[in-house]
Amino acid sequence: MKRNVISIDEDKCNGCGKCVPDCPEGALRIIDGKARLVGDLLCDGLGACIQACPQGAMRVEERDAEPYNERKVMKNVAAHGANVIKAHLQHLQDHGEEGHLQEALSYLRESDISIPEYGPLVHARVHHACPGSAPVDMRQGRSRPEPVETGDEGEAGSELRQWPVQLKLLNPAAPYFDDAHLLIAADCVAYAYAGFHRRFLRDRIMIILCPKLDPYIDEYVDKLAAIMSMHEIRSITIARMEVPCCGGVGVILAKAMDRAGKKIPVSEHIISIKGDLLHEDPLPTARAL
Repeated sequence: MKRNVISIDEDKCNGCGKCVPDCPEGALRIIDGKARLVGDLLCDGLGACIQACPQGAMRVEERDAEPYNERKVMKNVAAHGANVIKAHLQHLQDHGEEGHLQEALSYLRESDISIPEYGPLVHARVHHACPGSAPVDMRQGRSRPEPVETGDEGEAGSELRQWPVQLKLLNPAAPYFDDAHLLIAADCVAYAYAGFHRRFLRDRIMIILCPKLDPYIDEYVDKLAAIMSMHEIRSITIARMEVPCCGGVGVILAKAMDRAGKKIPVSEHIISIKGDLLHEDPLPTARAL
């Protein structure tokens, strides 16, 4: 199967070993003076090790690889004690890997291994966490931009109220999902529609994805279902392009809502490739309410 795994440039790697401690899964070893990926099934492809490499020798690439196996990873992680277990659990949570996190916790319970304390927002104090995917709530202590009447969108302030926004990176447990209005937008919408921030993003928590190019569709369904299961979501707005493949946004959401057993009001807005708002209407799932 094709999936993301770590790739190591041997010409750049000097064998310093600084990447090894930042891989709690135990997928990296120093062998013959170079960092090596010792097993595809141990590498989650999230790249916690990349920032530790002073030589810039590590990157994430998509290639044929063995499926990642969380239970085998946990068996390896548990052998190294509580601190490594904590690092691995925090790593999964920081990257929003709710499915793998629950599997890891199940393994620990079944094996009668104590679960160390970890939790939301601890990422700021954990050296290996990825700062790019750390949950940030910007709703408090930030002034609302004044409406712009000139038509010059370049003068408008940002309406973004949280980080990250990519569904792959979002943590389903992030507190900004509580009692939220969600905006699920296809990647291209913000570039095509000039009034994106004012028309769609204001007062909403944003999630972006591409149903055609992103290889994580099943994972996206699981993650959206987890968000809806863990939080009270007040409404969901879809903003997508007119191209047929963009219809996958609604399909993914419908599957996730069914999996979560939730009925949440949903509206859909379609943008033309010329940047016009073509259509806005409740989806069938919303009308049925």
